Amino acid sequence: MDPWLPAYARLTVAEEKRWDDKLTGAAHDVAAAEASPLKVVAGPGTGKTFALKRRVARRLQEGCQPKRILAVTFTRMAATDLKNELAGLGIEGCDEVDAVTLHSLCFRMLARTVVLESTGRHPRPLLAFEERFMVEDLNGDGLSGIRDRQRRLQAFNAAWARLQSEEPGWPAGAIDGVFHEALLAWLRFHRAILVGELVPVALRYLRNNPESTFLTAYDHVFTDEYQDLNKAEQVLVDLLAKNGTHTIVGDEDQSIYSFKHAHPQGIQEFVCEEEIGLDVCRRCPVQVIDMANSLIGHNPDRADRQLHPADGQPPGEVHIVQWPSLKEEAEGLAQFIKARIDAGKVEAGKVLVLCPVRLIGYLIRDALNTAGVRAHSFFQEEILEGNAAKLDECQAQQAYTLLNLLADKYDRVALRCWCGFGTGTRRSGPWSKLRAHCEKTGLQPWDAMERIDDGELAVLGTQNLLPPFREARRVVELFGDLAGDELVNSVFPEDEAWSFAIRSLIASFNKNWTGATQLRDQLRVVITQPELPTDVEYVRVMSLHKSKGLTAVLVVVADLIEGLIPRVDKDLPEADQDRQLREQRRLFYVAMTRTKQVLVLSSVARLRKEVAFKVGARPAAVGFYTVTTIASRFMDELGTTAPRARRGKELAG
Repeated sequence: MDPWLPAYARLTVAEEKRWDDKLTGAAHDVAAAEASPLKVVAGPGTGKTFALKRRVARRLQEGCQPKRILAVTFTRMAATDLKNELAGLGIEGCDEVDAVTLHSLCFRMLARTVVLESTGRHPRPLLAFEERFMVEDLNGDGLSGIRDRQRRLQAFNAAWARLQSEEPGWPAGAIDGVFHEALLAWLRFHRAILVGELVPVALRYLRNNPESTFLTAYDHVFTDEYQDLNKAEQVLVDLLAKNGTHTIVGDEDQSIYSFKHAHPQGIQEFVCEEEIGLDVCRRCPVQVIDMANSLIGHNPDRADRQLHPADGQPPGEVHIVQWPSLKEEAEGLAQFIKARIDAGKVEAGKVLVLCPVRLIGYLIRDALNTAGVRAHSFFQEEILEGNAAKLDECQAQQAYTLLNLLADKYDRVALRCWCGFGTGTRRSGPWSKLRAHCEKTGLQPWDAMERIDDGELAVLGTQNLLPPFREARRVVELFGDLAGDELVNSVFPEDEAWSFAIRSLIASFNKNWTGATQLRDQLRVVITQPELPTDVEYVRVMSLHKSKGLTAVLVVVADLIEGLIPRVDKDLPEADQDRQLREQRRLFYVAMTRTKQVLVLSSVARLRKEVAFKVGARPAAVGFYTVTTIASRFMDELGTTAPRARRGKELAG
């Protein structure tokens, strides 16, 4: 029996039934429990996933139809893991449980013809780089420059996530109203949807169509990581659970996604008859648990809860170190990790290095590779960034756009982007002329361009679109029937550096695709819902945010200096600064509790001036070439069990 499993995983059948009755709120009457929502507050390493699995399994054992059970997970990997673990229990029908991310569920919902007719929208997601072409096109009727339009777009995404757009008077002003109408008109013409719109559009459909079968599809809904959902997402899952039971699992102390408009207050506002707390941590060593409790205890207005170590939990190993410079930090940490791997104390795939900014993460990754330790970095950049600094020069984006056209030449977003690559204005003017003609005549943009190219149609002002269209037409005719490796090698050439990341991703797919459409569909899912590999043979270097949900034997948190951790915007009102500080503390809490054995907390004493200003570090003193930094204030909040900080060379030595 795995010693890391919660104690109730090792109980007798009768004892397990009593525990599950407590967990499900069914101690007295199953029928009564089915009408009662339940909240499970689960700290890091306390067996949240196991508790969720057992609750789903109990419902199946009680005779619930698997297809009428919905498990909403934060990641696709979590959904897959839940199904695999249920299958491991040997419970009949477990593979039919609807375990899915909320975005995947909404895509499925909106893909139905009846839903499209109701909403007048299309479930084609607009990727980040594609948004720039849309923003460029929204340039009339008194709208300001690119930065102002981008700011308004961010504001609309926030409003949809927080359901503010339902309040009377939205949009707030005349310009907002113009922008809103222009935005929706662009999306409707291009048959696309913003990722931030996905949930609000699905929610609007369900609210406007009370006879929808989706509202009665589930008897039991389980929502994981409830604190990471935004308000619109929380309202949507609550609505799907209206005719059955709803179990939410989460932890306010691990809410770190305010930039995605997460609504952790939803846990407090969730109405239920019973709340169960899981607070015995079986992941982290005792010293790390003590330090984490001390740290998170400095956040005001939180429930008075603490993690408790399981019986027999090891004391652990914690190092707090400071290095003279980034170079010495990167090389020193690389040598420390290499020594542990060479000694057989840890495998490379069981090491996490967490950095607040990618610039520093790259230094450590490169130092590890130079030392002979395989390492890969995973930061917020998309695989479509390639190696290009400018959008117009990004070959990865152009190749992905070409794949979209190979899959469907009538993909209006793809054609818009293809015709706009290579110019500062993305050929917004000529495209607007083509769009106006298509809106008037009902022609598809591709068909209109074919007629223009063949001399059968003249649309004033569209001549600049012809060169890129002719290239697209030629390539679609040339590559249109390719499949498998031949297709991949043609669109993403093996000998091009910019294609390495996307080819690596494709190599990880199950090769159940035969052509461009299937390949595009798989890529679109992983791009819009990115995930990290878990079963690897190399050191993973990533941001603190991306470590959520991961565990490792050895965890390094690098560059714990003021301005990076915590990162607080001093231009904000004091109340907003305080909210940022509390979330940054939660972020550090999440990062610390990824470890099973060894934790290294690292900082540097000096940075080159240009680097310090670039990454936003807050200097204590500024010299001619360098600045002196200050170790993060969070170091003072780790409590009496935290070790004394040492010089980095003592760790490396």
